[in-house]
Amino acid sequence: MDNSFLAYLQRLEMMAFFSGYPLIYSLILFVAGNKQSKNNSRSSLVSFLPFSYALVGTLYLCLQLKNLYPDYFIGNIKLTVQLPYLKIWGLFSILFWLPALGRKTVLSLVHSFVFFFFFVKDLFFQLSGLSADKNIVRNDMKIYTVSLLLNLAAFALIILIFFLFTRSRKLLRS
Repeated sequence: MDNSFLAYLQRLEMMAFFSGYPLIYSLILFVAGNKQSKNNSRSSLVSFLPFSYALVGTLYLCLQLKNLYPDYFIGNIKLTVQLPYLKIWGLFSILFWLPALGRKTVLSLVHSFVFFFFFVKDLFFQLSGLSADKNIVRNDMKIYTVSLLLNLAAFALIILIFFLFTRSRKLLRS
């Protein structure tokens, strides 16, 4: 990987979108686990998680398109993208809009662990004394908080859209 400042900024950008998802996933799984024992309905909260992750991936794609505007040429993309494989991996999150992948909630968690790894790695290096720069962990914590809020907002938006969709469908039937 390239160790330049731009690569670090792009890594932070990807962490801002995807690194908070494992904690949100765990919290929703914990909350839904308690409710599933009482009510075993098919449309549990956990089934919405991949779609909220896909929404975050779509927002990431929109940011990338905005950053590349107006030069969408291959040469410009090669010059501006520092971590191409990691960006492509991040863009794969859009595939969770597909119902076949959307039903497999664990795959979205596995996908997000790649970005969560960078957060854990920086934290480990700071705690073990291998890194002397405290600003890296400070930046990571700020970015992780933003990621948590973004993923939580995306999940709430998906729940709201589902609720409004089912409500309007019931109104149309009656």
